[in-house]
Amino acid sequence: MKVCVLGASGTVGREVVLDAARRSHEVHGQTRNAERLQSLPCRGVHVFEPDDSSALNAFLEGADLVVFALGIDHRRVTTFFSDTTRKVLDAMVLRGVPKLIAITGVGAGSTRGHGGFLYDRLIYPLFTRNRYLDKERQEQLIADSELDWIVVRPGPFSSRPRSGALQTLLDPEPGVILRHITPAEVARFVVDQFE
Repeated sequence: MKVCVLGASGTVGREVVLDAARRSHEVHGQTRNAERLQSLPCRGVHVFEPDDSSALNAFLEGADLVVFALGIDHRRVTTFFSDTTRKVLDAMVLRGVPKLIAITGVGAGSTRGHGGFLYDRLIYPLFTRNRYLDKERQEQLIADSELDWIVVRPGPFSSRPRSGALQTLLDPEPGVILRHITPAEVARFVVDQFE
């Protein structure tokens, strides 16, 4: 399967590339900095800004699936996720790519308020609020599309692997706290969804 990973040099994107390549998928990665993908097993490395429509169209040629693992590092109000998603969806329709897996995170949609006290009271309001407001717009664009899609909203990241099986929740019940997860565990779940 030809898989195109947007944000392949990021925290989760790198892990998606590694896991997908281990499972013999043909992985193509998009990055803004080619040096960050040198050590990864990508069949194709594509260096471009993810909102560049012509580069997106070329990147997605022949793809079976797109993984949206893009991120940003600032706290300002943003439309990065929704603007880029519009262009990705347009390119997928143009190229006939049937499936999108987008990674957003705790704080978007029904996961807001499920990150635990520290995350919900400090991290979300001070550091991630603006990006998650835009990720909600992104998720709505995806839901309104005609594509086969999955949105993955992992809990806060940790470097310690969990002991025991991961839980997948479609709509967390009140009071449920989404525990920490490693980027590699997120990637494993994402790649499990390819088929």
